[in-house]
Amino acid sequence: MAGLVGGLRSSRQVQRRILVFLNAANPTSFSYRVATVTTAPKMGRSGNIDFHHVFPCVQVRTMCATQAPKLKDGTVKVELSDGSNGMSEHRKKELERKFSDGDFQHFRTAHKKAKESDKKVYDEREATLPHPIWSSEELEQIKVTHKKPEGFVDNAAYYSVQTLRFGFDVFSGYKFGRRTEKTWLTRIIFLETVAGVPGMVAAMIRHLHSLRRLKRDHGWIHTLLEEAENERMHLMTALQIRKPGFLFRWSIIGVQAMFVSGFSVAYFVSPRFCHRFVGYLEEEAVITYSKCLQDFDKGYLKVWEKTQAPEVAIKYWNLEPDAMMRDVITVIRADEAHHRTVNHTLGSLKPHEDNPFRPGC
Repeated sequence: MAGLVGGLRSSRQVQRRILVFLNAANPTSFSYRVATVTTAPKMGRSGNIDFHHVFPCVQVRTMCATQAPKLKDGTVKVELSDGSNGMSEHRKKELERKFSDGDFQHFRTAHKKAKESDKKVYDEREATLPHPIWSSEELEQIKVTHKKPEGFVDNAAYYSVQTLRFGFDVFSGYKFGRRTEKTWLTRIIFLETVAGVPGMVAAMIRHLHSLRRLKRDHGWIHTLLEEAENERMHLMTALQIRKPGFLFRWSIIGVQAMFVSGFSVAYFVSPRFCHRFVGYLEEEAVITYSKCLQDFDKGYLKVWEKTQAPEVAIKYWNLEPDAMMRDVITVIRADEAHHRTVNHTLGSLKPHEDNPFRPGC
């Protein structure tokens, strides 16, 4: 039986996790142990190897670190034996590949830092839920559309959105004078803090309903969570350009507290009203971002014309490395048009019907 040990260094106080491969008498029963090697000043470079059980394995003897031959790179190869027959070369290579140091990140102690080369590069797309990546053709096809209200619920949702929009336009300075980059950022940041609420609240309510009733959800939850996160990423992108002040932050807290409570009660009463409400809200969002693009064309946003897209936006929407702020507004508008379609569709379905949208679609 043989083992491969890596990462043993000579220092005043060194602790290392060691992976030992074992070949038991029964070759079909493979297991391993993790050992800690400790060297102290009094012991010089000699140190005991204490084995800690991780999985059941055959009994092996301990040995001193100085008994192990050193390799050129400073690591140590330790041969352990209990009288069992040696494993085949093919088996050795297979196990060394499968249980390499890189595959055992969870055995490293908390106080040990991995080498720079071992650190995983953070990718924004790996940390987010599935979402559409828009092509140039799809972005050009986005249009302002409107679903005509039908019945009391639809009309109630539509006029509720129109009332809120009027107040929001006044609050953000959208209706007064020429719109600047600061005006747009104020509006976008405030809008996205509200837009990220409905999807999360609806997903939570449907999740709890599924648990409480012991019934399936019919695939709605994942779509609602994707919407909530997508709106949050719109906010994260805008925050890369401007950080809100103290009063702005407190206004966000107050509005969110009221909106979360009100939307939660409304969703318990009428999910159709809520999805239709969000559908009309997204219609207004498409109009808003379309006007922002028009301001680009009119030359009102000269600073943004020269501003590169934030790194978080480039990674999230898979934009070109040289993407500009106009490209960011264009993909955000496409996201809002997608939410418009999704919520109008869900608003036309009964709560127990299957969601027609797959993850990321």
